Amino acid sequence: MKKITLVALLLVSRAFADKLNIAVAANVSYAIGELKAEFNKIYPDIEVHETLTSSGKLTAQIKNGAPYDLFMAANMKYPNALYDEGLAVTRPLIYAQGSLAYLSNEKLDYSKGINLVKGADIKKIAIANPKTAPYGKAAVEAMTNGGVYDVAKSKLVFAESISQTVTYALTATDVGFIAKSTLYSDKMKKYKKGINWEDVDPKLYTPINQGIVLLKRAEANPSAAAFYSFMLSSKAKKILNDYGYLVP
Repeated sequence: MKKITLVALLLVSRAFADKLNIAVAANVSYAIGELKAEFNKIYPDIEVHETLTSSGKLTAQIKNGAPYDLFMAANMKYPNALYDEGLAVTRPLIYAQGSLAYLSNEKLDYSKGINLVKGADIKKIAIANPKTAPYGKAAVEAMTNGGVYDVAKSKLVFAESISQTVTYALTATDVGFIAKSTLYSDKMKKYKKGINWEDVDPKLYTPINQGIVLLKRAEANPSAAAFYSFMLSSKAKKILNDYGYLVP
């Protein structure tokens, strides 16, 4: 009886060890499925559960004790803050560099560049909330450096995350500033470059370095360490590159 109980306890403890909770910036929502699938080819017994929202919100949740093992942020600011406060056990490293794109359900004249947003036909512009979402902050920076922010600011419609920004860009506004990575999912393939979307001039905003950290809760969790190492591997970098990211 004691042997059976011991075996049962070992099985339960392993089951818990093989469940991984990760906090993931919303812009990675389109790539995370493929990343998990590739990871599970190597570690089939590790169940990865992701929570997707803005980096600012995820950081607040982590500070309030949310049970995450690993954080994939949309910039370096938030993981650096967690590391400085002792809530992360690894110094933040760059796992990807993101970039901005314009997106619209309509055909627009992207030859105008950033001046596009000044047009009388552009009445509403979707961006992620710059207070919590790095891509929203980059959008404001691009408009400011492009000399169009004063005209555009009254047109801005703020979304909670970059994925919601995509929805707004296609349904509720005339154009949106989105993460280029979101354009690489199957459901977005019908939107064509030069017609529905175009790159925002990268000279207008600071490169979006996206940081990864192993969190305090997972300090002795081998499953979390395995996923962390995978995200810095050549296999993960290839997937991220396929989804429009630059990889260090």
